[in-house]
Amino acid sequence: MSLSNSPSPAFPSSFASRDSRGQRRNTAASATKQLKPFATEDIKILLLENVNKTGRDILAAQGYQVDFLKTSLPEDELVKRIRDVHVIGIRSKTQLTARVLREAKNLIVIGCFCIGTNQVDTQYAAKHGIAVFNSPFSNSRSVAELVIAEIIVLARQLGDRSNELHKGTWNKVSSGCWEIRGKTLGIIGYGHIGSQLSVLAEAMGMTVIFYDAVNLMALGTTKQVPTLESLLQGADYVTCHVPELPETFNMIGREQFEHMKKGSYLINASRGSVIDIPALIDAMRSGRLAGAALDVYPAEPGGNGDYFTNDLNSWAEDLRSLKNIILTPHIGGSTEEAQSAIGVEVSEALVRYVNEGATLGAVNMPEVNLRSLTMDEPNHVRVIYIHHNVPGVLRKVNEVLGDHNVDKQMTDSRGDVAYLMADISNVNSSEIKDLYQHLESLSCTSPLRPR
Repeated sequence: MSLSNSPSPAFPSSFASRDSRGQRRNTAASATKQLKPFATEDIKILLLENVNKTGRDILAAQGYQVDFLKTSLPEDELVKRIRDVHVIGIRSKTQLTARVLREAKNLIVIGCFCIGTNQVDTQYAAKHGIAVFNSPFSNSRSVAELVIAEIIVLARQLGDRSNELHKGTWNKVSSGCWEIRGKTLGIIGYGHIGSQLSVLAEAMGMTVIFYDAVNLMALGTTKQVPTLESLLQGADYVTCHVPELPETFNMIGREQFEHMKKGSYLINASRGSVIDIPALIDAMRSGRLAGAALDVYPAEPGGNGDYFTNDLNSWAEDLRSLKNIILTPHIGGSTEEAQSAIGVEVSEALVRYVNEGATLGAVNMPEVNLRSLTMDEPNHVRVIYIHHNVPGVLRKVNEVLGDHNVDKQMTDSRGDVAYLMADISNVNSSEIKDLYQHLESLSCTSPLRPR
C-alpha cells in the first residue's frame, strides 16, 4: 500500500493539448501532476548486468539514487546488496529467487531489461507486493535478424569455411551448400519474434510454416500447421521461439529429431531448456541434422570469460567439436538498438510504477491505471493498496477512505493478488500518515508488504 500526495508546482511538467482549430496550446489547468510517494532522493535503485545508458539516464533524471554494476552478483552477495533497495534492474543472468527476495525488505518493483522473466520468482514477488516489468517487444527485430543470418550461414557452411581459412586452409567446396530461396522454414512459437521472422524469411523467398499452442492469424502467406510433428516433417530449417515452461522442457529431443528431414537444420534462440543437447549432438553426428545454431543453453556463465566448458555443461566440449554448428553467447537481443529501446521501455515503466502506481505491462500484477491528476486538483492523494483477493476488502478500504471524497477508484485481481488504486480529494498533509496506518493495519494485506 502506498499513498502519493500531490506535489507543489515546483515539480516541472511538460504538457500540451489542442484547441478547436487543431493548434497546440499550453494550459496550466491540464498540466499533469507528478505524484511522488517518497522524496525522490530516498529511492534506491540497483542496476545489474550493464543495463543500457538510456535506462540509467531516465532513472537518474528522476532524482533517484542509482547504483550501477556491469555484472551480475552471486546469490550471497546479492542478498546483502538488495536489503535496502527499492528498485532492482536486471537482465537474464541475475537470479531473483525466493531466498533473495525474502531479504529485500524495501523492494517494491523489479525491472527485467530483457524479454524473459523466468530468472525471477514472479509468484513469490506478487504475493509480497513486488511488481515485475519486462520488455516483451523491443529486441524482437534483433533476434529475428540473427536467425535469418544463421540460416544463411548454416546453408553455406560459412562458419566452417571461415575457421578453416583462419587456420590457413583454402577449402573451396559447393557440396552440401544451398540457397535458402524455395526452402521451408518451420517456426515453433509464432509470437513477436516468430511473426517478424516469418516476414523476413518470406522476403528471402522461403516458404514459412509455424506451430503454436493457440490458433493465430498468420502474416503474409505463412501457414499454421496442426502439430509439432507435421512442422518437423515439413521444414528444412526449424527455429524455436517459445518461453521456458514445463511444457517446453526438452520439447526437441530424440523422438523429435527422428521426425525431422534428413539434412535439415535446427536453430534455438529462445531458452536453453528447450533442446535436449545430448540428443542434438547425436543427431549431428549421425547426419540427421546438417547444421545447428544455438544462442542459449541450459546453464550459462554469469560473466564473460573462458567458462563454456564441461564444468558448466557436461557435453560442452562435444558440442564445440561439431562441424557446421554456430554457438553464440546469448546475444540474440544484444544490439545497440535493442538495448537502447529496452532501457527506455523498462525504465519508463519503473518510473510510472514508483511515481504513479501504474501497473500497465506488469507480468505478475493486475494491470491497473488511472488518468493522471492535474495541477488544478490540489490536496489529492493517490492510494495504492495491494491485498489478498478475498471478499470484504473493498468495504474495509472504503470505510477508511469514507471521510474523504473518492474521485476515482479502480481495482482488479490476478489469481490470489488484487490491486486497488484510488484518488481521493480534500486530504490535508497531516492526515496522510493516519490514512496510511489505518490501511496498513487491515488484516487483508498480510503477508503482502505495504508499498
